Amino acid sequence: MVRCFLIHTVCPVSALGAGESRALYCRVFGPDESLFTDQEREFSPEERRVLQREQTAVVARQVRSAASLSRGAAGRLLMEALPGEEALALQEADSGVLRLRAGDPFPEEMSALWLGVQSLGFTLVCEPHENLLLAEGTLRTLTRHCLEHLHLLGPGSEILLRSDRIDALLSRLLPHGQLLFLNHRFAHSLEKEVAAYMTK
Repeated sequence: MVRCFLIHTVCPVSALGAGESRALYCRVFGPDESLFTDQEREFSPEERRVLQREQTAVVARQVRSAASLSRGAAGRLLMEALPGEEALALQEADSGVLRLRAGDPFPEEMSALWLGVQSLGFTLVCEPHENLLLAEGTLRTLTRHCLEHLHLLGPGSEILLRSDRIDALLSRLLPHGQLLFLNHRFAHSLEKEVAAYMTK
């Protein structure tokens, strides 16, 4: 099962310090109970929200660090994509998998799959036994739809104002955090449905 989907920054942004990353969108799936220790389960709802924000911030920082290491090792410079070049930006995206050990930041061990597309990071946090190839395919599909239909790489894109569309996308491609095995016909039907919704 996927525990959360996260969109965050992976490059230095003027408002942030050198090692910081900002979570722009986060959706948590499944029972929240599994993301907390026994002591944390007794927290108030507000304390749980704060803890959840801290956990996603830790994941975002770890992915940002991995993305900058990957880019540094490849010796690639960050090139801004023009509108209409989202597919090319996705092709050139950095990607990877992180093992999140138990207690850092979640009580149980998790895996984080990430894609670094220019200044944005797209991350799926999965349970360790999850099919990572299937998760990677889902992450790439989600990222492609976000980039193409929501124009997240364009100037002045405001992810927070488009969160309802991202929620709708997740409900179709990742219902309740469950990864879907898609045959060609079902994938094509789902693509048409998502495209129709996104153009409304």
